Formats: sequence, C-alpha cells, structure tokens
Amino acid sequence: MSLNRRQFTQGLAAIATTGTASLASAADVIKVGYVSPQTGALASFGETDKWVIEQMKNAFKDGLSVGGKKYEVQVLLKDSQSNPNRAGEVANDLILKDKVALLLTAGTPETANPVSDAAELNEVPCISSVVPWQPWFFGRKGNPETGFDWTYHFFWGLEDVISTFTNGWKSVETNKKVGALFPNDGDGNAWGDKNLGFPKPLAQMGFGLTDPGRFQSGTQDFSAQIAAFKRDGVEIVTGVIIPPDAKTFLTQARQQGFRPKVVSLGKALMHPLAIEALGDLGEGLTTEVWWSPSHPFSSSLTGQSSRALADAYEASTKKQWTQPLAFSHALFEVMADVLKRSKSLKPRDVRDAVAATQLKTVVGVISWNGKGPFRNVSKTPLVLGQWTKGKRFKYELAIVNNESAKAIPTSGALQLM
Repeated sequence: MSLNRRQFTQGLAAIATTGTASLASAADVIKVGYVSPQTGALASFGETDKWVIEQMKNAFKDGLSVGGKKYEVQVLLKDSQSNPNRAGEVANDLILKDKVALLLTAGTPETANPVSDAAELNEVPCISSVVPWQPWFFGRKGNPETGFDWTYHFFWGLEDVISTFTNGWKSVETNKKVGALFPNDGDGNAWGDKNLGFPKPLAQMGFGLTDPGRFQSGTQDFSAQIAAFKRDGVEIVTGVIIPPDAKTFLTQARQQGFRPKVVSLGKALMHPLAIEALGDLGEGLTTEVWWSPSHPFSSSLTGQSSRALADAYEASTKKQWTQPLAFSHALFEVMADVLKRSKSLKPRDVRDAVAATQLKTVVGVISWNGKGPFRNVSKTPLVLGQWTKGKRFKYELAIVNNESAKAIPTSGALQLM
C-alpha cells in the first residue's frame, strides 16, 4: 500500500524527552509519537505542545513501568505543517522507522485524521483529540456498527457545539437569521452537512440559515458571502474557519457595512493571538470553549488544577493560556495511564489498555467504555465563551453560557456586539 512505502524522514527532528538515551538500551525505551501542526495555518493548535513535552520530562523522569518492567520514555514530536499529506507521511515514519509503541495526535481533521488512518492501517494504537468526533469518525469512513480497531478519540461533537452556540443565541434578542461560513474541508463539510451538521437542528429551533456554499480555506474575497448575508438580513454569523479567514471576513464585512449582532465561529477564535490580530474587530466575538482555567478538573499525572496548569504555562512562557494546552496535557495523561495498565508493549496489549481507559483528567473524564456515541469516542464538555477587553491581557475569554455543562462556572452573560 502506498502509505507503507513512505519510509523517508522529512521536517522536524524528533524531540526526545526524559532520561539519557546512552544510559539505556533500545529495549529499555518506550517511544511515543506525537503529530501536531507546529507550522502552517493551523500552528496555533500546536503552539503549546513543546511546552507540554518539556513538562513531561519531570513527570516521566523516573520512567514508566509496563508489565513489571521499567522503561525510559521518549516522545518524538513531528510537525504536520497543517497539511494532511504531510501528517500521513510523518505518522508512517514514526510507525515504520521509529517503531513507536503508541501514537498521539491533535489539531483539526487535517492532522488527526491522516495520522489515525496510518495507525489503523499499520495496526498501531493511536489516541487523538481536538477534532469534533463526527469529522474524525465519519470523515474517516467509520462504520457505526464496528468502529475502528486501533484508533481512539476524545473531544466534543457537533451536537455539543450546536447546542452551545444556540443556547447563547437564544439568550439575546435577534431576528434568528444565521449566516454560515462552512469551508470545503473536513470541519466545514461536517458542520454544513444537512443531517449531521447545523442545518437540520437550526430549522427545528426556528433559526433561518443562509449558507452561500463551500469555499476554499485561504480565500481572499468574502464579498459573495457578505452580500448574501446582507440580502437575507442575517444578524448571527457562524462557521468553522481558520484564523486568517476570520480576519479577512471580519475586515471585509466591516468595510462593506455588514455588522451582525453575534459572531460565533469555531476553530478561528479559540486562540488569544488570533483575537489580538483582529484589533478592535476582536471584541465581543464568541467561540466554543473546550477548556479554561476555571474548569473544575485536575491532572491525573501532575495533580495540577486547571488554574495551576494555566498559571504554570503563563509564568514560564509569558504568553496567555490557550485551550489546546490542556488537551495536549491530557493526551499524555491518557498515554501514561494506558502504558501503566498495559500487560506489555505489544501493540494489541497497548490497544486493549487504551480501550479499557477510565480516567479523570484535566479536561474531564475520558472513557471508552461504551458511553460515548461510538466505542472509539469519548466526549468532553463544551461551553460558550466571549472575548472581552481584559485586565491582564488585551482580550480575555469569559464563559457566558454553560447550559450544556452546568459544572463549569460562568463569568458573565452573552452581550451583543
């Protein structure tokens, strides 16, 4: 198969964490592969990964015991470059050249899906996150009757973001006319799907939807979408777009006199740097919140609360916390828990330990025990956030609706732009 022939190394050198390789034979080392977008249009999803891997050096400094034997842990980080083909290539390098015992991956379908596919094809256990479960499962042609054998996923789903966004929209006065920005990619096609995505539930709730059709990410002209929204009197804009597209759309909307009352965008607005780059266009934008320092969860690996994890990151990097931080951390929580429970480093033993996971993490409970929509999917909670003028940073993310996850506290109410 073509994937199996891609056995050459490209791009980032592997980053090894924990211990000194010269002190251990190859047989005494566990290699864990991690693939995420370190560069490219989706790099904000991987910005915290190197910091988390550095944090893991201390967590794994004494190694891990698997089946009664102590091993050094090495984490090999590869850059997908925000490109699906590249993601598949580096995943195969990790599997075929580096002989990793377990693959971890995160950061939109463009990275997580091809990595998961490579793991499934080569029968290597893989844990993924930071993709709504429908684009991950159905985007990979998953069969609801059988699921996957080697790949497991934790994150929220489209039903959660639909519920979260509409709960917020219902709390303010609008004409319930919604304009959609759904690009021609894994997320956009899932969000715009007539049965799985936004159209059907919005119609059932009495929202009108204007969907001008798919467009390519990186487009420089949103005039057609803006004209359609103005024509239909749209007061709410939603969608799932990359940060550069959000800036292009919002700038052109302002220039062309289109001022919606609510803008709720997935993917583009979760990162503080993306909001800062918008200047005064950033204030009042709303987004899904997968995790925040106020989430009432703690790490099973380090014992840090959500607040402590965010504080440690900010103190060390001098940067504002960002949502992928906790999910990168949680991937390592699950990895450590899985390996400690595995009978051996044989792929099937590791895979069986993944499937048996029941763990309280910094992003909530992760379990593949049949309570999710499919046996390969574990869901995490979701709430609505709004960017407001900050005290410590230029903009800060306030949680403004928690109807879908009451355990997560709010810090305000949704305000019209």
